[in-house]
Amino acid sequence: MNDEPITKRLVEIYTGNGKGKTSAALGGALRALGQGLRVHIIYFMKGDYPYGERNVLARLPNISFQPFGHLHFINPQNVKEEEREQARQALQAAREAIASGNFDLVVLDEVNLAASWKLIEVEDIIGLIKEKPEDVELILTGRHADARLIEMADLVTEMVEIKHPFRKGIEARRGFDY
Repeated sequence: MNDEPITKRLVEIYTGNGKGKTSAALGGALRALGQGLRVHIIYFMKGDYPYGERNVLARLPNISFQPFGHLHFINPQNVKEEEREQARQALQAAREAIASGNFDLVVLDEVNLAASWKLIEVEDIIGLIKEKPEDVELILTGRHADARLIEMADLVTEMVEIKHPFRKGIEARRGFDY
């Protein structure tokens, strides 16, 4: 481990309609793990889906996960109470992880979309950011990041879709898309 002093940790957002938001966050997680830091990932709306990256990361030291949600996709025009409850539980887990002192990096995967679809309130995410200790880096992913979150963040990257195989009818592929 390097003897460089730890500087203030930041808030990062990966958003937009293009592919790569979670992948960017996981790249940050790998970088942190490679420096001996402790990482916790909270999955909003992804349940226990068999994501390939989770299988590999789970073998590494200093990383933990909490998946919330169901295996089915959420219909944003017809959100069910149990889907909201799962998102509220994820938000509470995020509060606890950020405040615990156990993690250097906390990733809230798909939290932006959960707020956009009204599963949780943006104001609650704003509160998380305001309460974040300086020694915790926080990454938020998902489409439709609220302008207030973007304003509060230190780094914001928007993934822009130029072309996507889904538009040609190609479904998500095991090993490449999940």
